[in-house]
This record gives sequence, C-alpha cells and structure tokens, in this order.
Amino acid sequence: MIRTVATTPFDGQKPGTSGLRKKVPVFQQPHYVENFVQSVFDSLSEFEGETLVVGGDGRYYNREAIQTVIRIAAAAGFGRVLVGRGGILSTPAASAVIRKHGAFGGIILSASHNPGGEHGDFGIKYNIGNGGPAPEPVTDAIFARSKEITQYRISDAPDVDLDTLGITRVEDMVVDVVDPVEDYAELMGTLFDFDAIRDLFGSGFTMRFDAMSAVTGPYATAILEETLGAAPGTVVHGEPLPDFGGHHPDPNLVHAHDLYERVMAPDGPEFGAASDGDGDRNMVVGRGRFVTPSDSLAIIAANAHLAPGYRSGIAGIARSMPTSGAADRVAEKLGVKCYETPTGWKFFGNLLDAGLATVCGEESFGTGSSHVREKDGLWAVLMWLNIIAARRQGVAEIVGEHWAAYGRNYYTRHDYEEVDAAAADALVADLRARLDTLPGTVINGLTVEKADDFAYHDPVDGSVTTKQGIRVFFTDGSRIVYRLSGTGTAGATLRVYLERFEPDASRHDLDTQDALADLVEIARTLPDIEGRTGRSAPTVIT
Repeated sequence: MIRTVATTPFDGQKPGTSGLRKKVPVFQQPHYVENFVQSVFDSLSEFEGETLVVGGDGRYYNREAIQTVIRIAAAAGFGRVLVGRGGILSTPAASAVIRKHGAFGGIILSASHNPGGEHGDFGIKYNIGNGGPAPEPVTDAIFARSKEITQYRISDAPDVDLDTLGITRVEDMVVDVVDPVEDYAELMGTLFDFDAIRDLFGSGFTMRFDAMSAVTGPYATAILEETLGAAPGTVVHGEPLPDFGGHHPDPNLVHAHDLYERVMAPDGPEFGAASDGDGDRNMVVGRGRFVTPSDSLAIIAANAHLAPGYRSGIAGIARSMPTSGAADRVAEKLGVKCYETPTGWKFFGNLLDAGLATVCGEESFGTGSSHVREKDGLWAVLMWLNIIAARRQGVAEIVGEHWAAYGRNYYTRHDYEEVDAAAADALVADLRARLDTLPGTVINGLTVEKADDFAYHDPVDGSVTTKQGIRVFFTDGSRIVYRLSGTGTAGATLRVYLERFEPDASRHDLDTQDALADLVEIARTLPDIEGRTGRSAPTVIT
C-alpha cells in the first residue's frame, strides 16, 4: 500500500559539491530523509518504469536510509532498483553500475571521507544517467523543491532483505540485490594489464592497502588478493564498519599516517595505498616517497598509455583549479588540452561526456578517468600498479624521473576546519574586496602579479560558475588560493593552497614546507587568518 504523508520543509537541505551532508541525528529526524528523497524525485521527470541504482559506503544509518529510498522509489513509479548487497556500493562502483545497466540515475548514501558512527556524518547524493553527480541545475531544483514540499508518497512494504542476492518486489517495482563488486571488477579487468600485475606480485613485490574499515575493503580484497595474487593480508582494515572502526576515513598523511610509516620503514612493503569512506579517494606512497595527489594525476596522465585501456592515448586532462599545474606541463608535452575547473567532480562530467578529457584529478586525493563519472580510488591504485609493473621501477624512481623531465611543483594544502562560518565568510569577502588593489603589492619580498576570484566557463554547455576561490599570483610564478569547502557538516572549512614551480632538478629534494615557507607566512598574514578566526595554525596540513 502506498501512503501520502503530509510534511513541512526543513531548512538547509541544499546539496553541496557532493550532495546533502549533515550529522546523523539530523537525518534521523522524522520525515527528513523522506523530504529530501521526494524532493529529488519531484525535480526529475520521465523516470516511470526506469531503473534506479542505490547503495552506500556502509556507514551508520546506511541501511535504514536505503529502505526509505526503496519505498519512496516504489511509490514514485520506478520500475526497478539495483541495490548492492548489504547496502554496499562504493561511489565509483555505483557510477559503473549506472552506466553498465543504463539506469536512469542513482542515489548514493555517503558522506565520503567524513567520520561515521552514531554521532558522525551522513549524506545523500543523486547521480544522473551518465553515472556522475547531478549538475547544478538539478541540485538547484532539488533545493528549491525541498523548500516548498508539503507531502511525500511512500510504500508500507516491509524491509527488503539486503543481505541476500536476488529479486523481490516492493509494490510493482522490482528490487534486485546485486553483488556490489562484480560489475566494477569486470570493468577494471578491461582497463589494466592484470597479467603484468600478477607477474609483479609473483616476483615478490610487496604492498599494503589500507581500506580504512570503509567501503573499498571488499573491492580491494577481491581484486588485489583474489584476482591479482597479492599476498593474503595485503588488504588491512578490509571490513566496512558503521563507524569506520572509530577512525577518520580520509586517506592522507594525517589519518593514514600509520600506512606512511610502515612503507617508509626499511623492512616495510614496497608500495602502500589507501582509500576513503566511499572509495573515491586515494593515497599512494612508495618506499622513500609520498606522492602528492597533484603529482599522481600528472604521472598517471604521462604514463596512461602503459595500461591497455588507454594505449591509444588520452584526449585531454582536466584538473580542479586548486590542483597544482603539474598536469598542465604533461598536457603540453602530449599535445592535448588541460582544462581547469571548479572543485567538485560534477564539473568534469561535460568534458568526459564530450570526449574532451580522459584523465581527471583533484588535489583532494581524487583521481579518475572516463571509465566512470566519479573519481575512483582503487582505479588510481591499479593504474599505479600497472605503471610499476610496466616500468619495473619503484615509486621514488618514477617520481624522480618525472620531476627531472617536467620540473617539480612544490605544493601543500593547509586546512582550518570547523572555523566559525561567519568569520570565514567575512575573511573571504574581505579578500574579494581587495582583489583590485593587490597587484603590485610587495609582501615578504614577493610581488603580487595578479589576483582574481576564479570563474569557470564550461566549454561544452556554455554555463558560467563564479566565486570558486580567491587566487593570488606572484611574479615568481608562485600562487596562493583561498576557498571555503562545501564538504563539511560543522562550521566552515577554510582551505589554503600554496604552490611554487621548481625547474632546477638540484632543488627537487627539499622539504615541501621549507620550500614554501615564505608563501606559508604570506598566506597566513595576507587575510589575517589568526586575527579573524582565532586559529594560529591549520588543523591539517597535506
């Protein structure tokens, strides 16, 4: 039986760069999930009888929210739901399933790299038929609907058994519980030289993959250990847990520091990697060398031809604006274009669909390609394994040779997390007001060449996206970027990005923070971060 339930709008159901994210107790409020999901469906059309993909990263409240989505989808008139067993689907796997099965779209239950648990974070994101995050016109329509919703329709059917593969029905809608790994693993096998990677592991090559008690555990175990022959135990923290084992599932030098230390140890594995809560981010580290996400994007682009799925070359590269310019020099050498977009994977979708870009990346530990429409942590790890297997070199040697050929971009990001939102907004507004007066200013010996507020003109659909980050360029080629992140759930996160290009190979082994020390000081004093926010130091440095 389908019921119509009267409701009233909730404030703040505005999807950010990766959907709607709030604390778990917010989503647990009566009608909260129902309102948002109904707002999604009310903003769409012509989906009657179509297929919807549903899954999530296994965090707390994942299963309950999935049951609600299924019941509302049945009431809305969808013909079929594909849901991952156990409610599990990594974000890139969900994109792959949407694309393979020609689904109308998908709903992903995740807050990506944010902490989980009873009092942690939760999120809901809608992906369109190309497998990618909903573009701004769609998310704007969802938000507009959420502010005026007065009712939702929902089935009274009992819960679906999410742990048993097979087909059941909710009203007239088919619910198909599928293996969450199968379609994704099949796709990876078409892109990479699995035989070469098997030979690599067979030669004694050692690796440690930290799934961070998040969604990639089943995927990494199936592909790395069971298919490619990595030693049992290569994958650690491989069981997805509702609270991610009490850890922060963000694969960076702070939250995956144990992995870094193990690989750097003299008797540690030769290669280490990690992925985040929903499987779309990655960290790569080799014995003696951590690989920054910006460098990883550039090196992957330069070596993609070594993988079977990319042997014909790449059409172009796309990077988010805060990501370093390392990929730009690779694009120039390859004779392809490098596109600079706002932060948020949805901005890559048009470029990928139009065939203008093949490899994409963000400095926030996200890399991917045209195989799906999301960033893909395990894909990036497999690409690195393919490169290592083809070149028979270690990570440090591969990175060193890349810098020698292209130069090194010293790069760091300083995050000030959970800053008072009003103070953060005022800081950015003040910087924006000073843009015209900054050029020519000398600060700590460096001269400002130009300053702007980044705006993106989409070359495919002509849309314009403004106010995407304050950029300050110096005459020596260095730059500082300030932007507020849209992925947190408490206060504001001020991200500060610092970059300097170094062509001299004799200066490629400096400590990053030392190489950027003057920029770090300028970045703090120019907007008076401490005076405005009370923060004397960043929360996280990557």
